Amino acid sequence: MRAEAVEPEWVRDEVSAYYEAKTERLLQRYGPGPRVHYHSGLVDVVPPPGASPATLRATVHGAQEAMLAELTRAVGRFPDGGEVLDIGCGLGGGSLYWAMEHRAHVTAVTNVPSHVALVRGFAEVAGVGARVRPILCDALSVPGRASYDAVVAVESACYLPRAEWFRRTRALLKPGGLVAIADCFLGRAELAAPFDRYWRTRIGSLDEYLSAAHAAGLELEVRDDVSSRVVGFWSLTLELLVHERALASPTQHPLRALARAGRGESSREHLRLQQALMDGGLEYALLVLRRPD
Repeated sequence: MRAEAVEPEWVRDEVSAYYEAKTERLLQRYGPGPRVHYHSGLVDVVPPPGASPATLRATVHGAQEAMLAELTRAVGRFPDGGEVLDIGCGLGGGSLYWAMEHRAHVTAVTNVPSHVALVRGFAEVAGVGARVRPILCDALSVPGRASYDAVVAVESACYLPRAEWFRRTRALLKPGGLVAIADCFLGRAELAAPFDRYWRTRIGSLDEYLSAAHAAGLELEVRDDVSSRVVGFWSLTLELLVHERALASPTQHPLRALARAGRGESSREHLRLQQALMDGGLEYALLVLRRPD
């Protein structure tokens, strides 16, 4: 049974304002859609240097879709045709993926007001408007009880207070329902402050997540470390940043654009993240948790 039709709670905060301001840039980098993602991807082969922006964007999109496919594989038996809650749905790429590839009925939760209409429009274009319902809502205030076969959080759980969110998630799940998470987890404590400051998150360790999930009555089924396959994704996004800055300054020599990109905050943080994934400072993992029958 889908969540009851009541007005969910939404409070404007720093994160929603941050993504509201970034919407046009996100659409330019990851669009045109209809399946638009802005999360990490899995890259096994990086294109050769000098790849065109179009090639880079296509590779980035394919890598992001590969992440969702790998999360589905980790689940084992995704609830085809079931009720799915997509927490922090972004521009709806994952919600459309579950609806199109698994015939799911998806409640797509966002805290960014303008994204509700964008997700709805993308769903209509993709032919799944009847199966994707975007709502403006805080993740802790999603209405309903025992309403969902699966709750999916792709790079959104890192924004949430885990203990409270896992308790609410367990209440939203049907008996036997699952939680599928793809996210970055903290390996070394000194990386928390710069990571949270730049990405506006509340990053935590795997131990913290699993302890909070266990306390809420959720059982771990799968933990897959895919860090090595995410590293290349950040090489691709760094190249895209170079192209974007070159477009902003068309008279600038490409080598100068590259040097300028390397000095920018975005590039520094992309490189910091890439290095941390390689040396164990961060782990990118897929988690599958289940509410017992």
